[in-house]
Amino acid sequence: MELIQIDGVFKSFGLPSEQREVVALDDVSAQIRKGEFFSIIGPSGCGKTTLLHMIAGFTSASKGAVYYKGKPILRPDATRTVVFQEYGLFPWMTVRENIEFGLKAKKIDARQRADLAQRYLQIADLDGFGDRYPREISGGMKQRVGIARALAPDPDVVLMDEPFGALDSLTRDLMQEEILNIWSQTKDKTFVLITHNIDEAIFLSDRVLVMTARPGRVKAIVPIDLPRPRHPDLRTRDDRFRQYRDQLSHLLRSEAQAVDGAEKKRHQN
Repeated sequence: MELIQIDGVFKSFGLPSEQREVVALDDVSAQIRKGEFFSIIGPSGCGKTTLLHMIAGFTSASKGAVYYKGKPILRPDATRTVVFQEYGLFPWMTVRENIEFGLKAKKIDARQRADLAQRYLQIADLDGFGDRYPREISGGMKQRVGIARALAPDPDVVLMDEPFGALDSLTRDLMQEEILNIWSQTKDKTFVLITHNIDEAIFLSDRVLVMTARPGRVKAIVPIDLPRPRHPDLRTRDDRFRQYRDQLSHLLRSEAQAVDGAEKKRHQN
């Protein structure tokens, strides 16, 4: 069942200083199913984050529309939460208080908030760290707090914008495994991930949307037919994983070359 419908989306931004308009997205259409892990990859500047912000309700399309359960998305609401790359934690709040933040906004009473916060501390493998402040925990733990905070209000959709981009390679791999573990424990939640990392997209996803260079269009949507639960060895020992890596790399390579060509032409002019 399609939970999110992206229907012919076009988005442009005016640049008054240059007296011109930049087209970020051009005729983008896709469907995201309930309960799936859906990733979006593409060259820098292709409109991935703009598209995620439309799903979140932070911005609207210039033409076309994005629908949630058949209704146009007009503004943010509690059915869709966002995990940002920069963690976005409140430094004056403890880990537990950060997780409870969205619950307070929903006017959930203190006892239930405490119970839910404890549940997500355990799900995110943060039990025993609830009274720490963000400055007292590692980058990987901060990201888990961000994910727990996004999940605690019980959204239908969790949107993630390069959430592991600031982490080192080993921590990033561990966080990918952690997010799959969290996803498996939160039944029927839909995850939408923006990433530049092909291996990350393959390891996590049911399907991967590949976007063209700006203006962003849908180049391909690739189903990832790998068994779940996914073992870390998939990344290095599974022939199908390598085939998906080759396929997605090939799809992206020409787009990256197009970006380089456009940059060189712009500098020549």
